[in-house]
This record gives sequence, structure tokens and C-alpha cells, in this order.
Amino acid sequence: MNSGANDLADSGVGELSPRVAANARLTSASGAVIFVLLFAEGLTILSVGSLLSAHVFIGVLMIPPILLKIATTSWRFAAYYRGDTDYVRKGPPHLVLRLLGPFVVVLTVIVIASGVGLVLTHAARSQLLFVHKASFVLWLGAMTIHVLGHIVETAALAPRDWLSRTRRQVAGASRRQWALVASVAAGLIAGFAILPYASNFFAG
Repeated sequence: MNSGANDLADSGVGELSPRVAANARLTSASGAVIFVLLFAEGLTILSVGSLLSAHVFIGVLMIPPILLKIATTSWRFAAYYRGDTDYVRKGPPHLVLRLLGPFVVVLTVIVIASGVGLVLTHAARSQLLFVHKASFVLWLGAMTIHVLGHIVETAALAPRDWLSRTRRQVAGASRRQWALVASVAAGLIAGFAILPYASNFFAG
């Protein structure tokens, strides 16, 4: 059974190597986790004053899964542009998504870094708050396009390492599962670690 053809037949590029399919699965699974966390984070924005601790906790929880997704997409990006045959055969994302990708990464880093800085430091709070809000508005627009561009592939691939009938089609499902679980666990630890600072935010 050809794993690449099964996993990414909808992309119309024919047979793909197992390692390309494995990268796509992990990218999609981490993207799905981030999407759920982003939805929860969005709910806290509706009343961020009373839900500040939850807002900060979820924001920090997202950091390791985001880093994991950046790592998998960067790997694919580098492999494609260095001429790796398997990744070249898969082909690049749509041009708009390719151009948008670096902006999504940069804006994500700015949004998170400015948010964490707001919680951990009392210095330059007004400036950090401005950067956090402004970068969030730009990031929201870029992320909306990014999500819409990948939603079909993510929905198709994200569950496949977790379903018994598809997990064996691509070797390494357990490793990918543990990488994702470890990223969420690291996020939980970091989230709980920052909660005392979030609780003292208004006191500062």
C-alpha cells in the first residue's frame, strides 16, 4: 500500500515518499492543535480583563506546538529549495501561501513575544501593549488566509496518525504522536509556570 498516494492523493501530485507524507501528517496534526487553542484564545479576548490568566495560559501553552509546526514547515521549505527529489515531486504550496508563510511566522513571534513581555516585565508596558495589539491585528488577517489555504489538507491528514486504519500507512506514527504530545505537555508546564505573573499583572 503506497502511503504517500493515500495520504495526499487529493493534492493531485501522484505518489509521494513516506517521509514527505510523515512530515505532512505532523504538520497538519500540530496545525489542528494550534487551531483549537487559537479558538479558545479568541474566546478569552471577548473579556480579556476577567479572563487574563486564561488568555496568558493558553497563549503560552501554544508556544511549543507552534515551534513544532514552524520546524516541520521549515524542514519542508528547506528540502524543497535544496532540490530534494521527494519534496520537489510533492511541489510547493500555492504561491500566495508561500509568500505569506514568512510573515505568519514573524508576526506570530512578535505577538507571542510582546504578550509574554507584557506579563513578565513592568518596563515599557505601553509600548509592548501597542506592539502586541498592532501585531495581533496584522497576524489575524495573515493567519485567516493561512488557515483557509490549508484547512482541507489539515482536516484530511491531522487525524491519520490517531486512527487505527490509517496510522500504519506511514511509518513512525508513534514518534509523531509523542512529538505532538510532548509539545503540548511542555506548553502546559510553561503555562502553569507563568500563571503567578499573570495574576500579578494588574497589581504591577
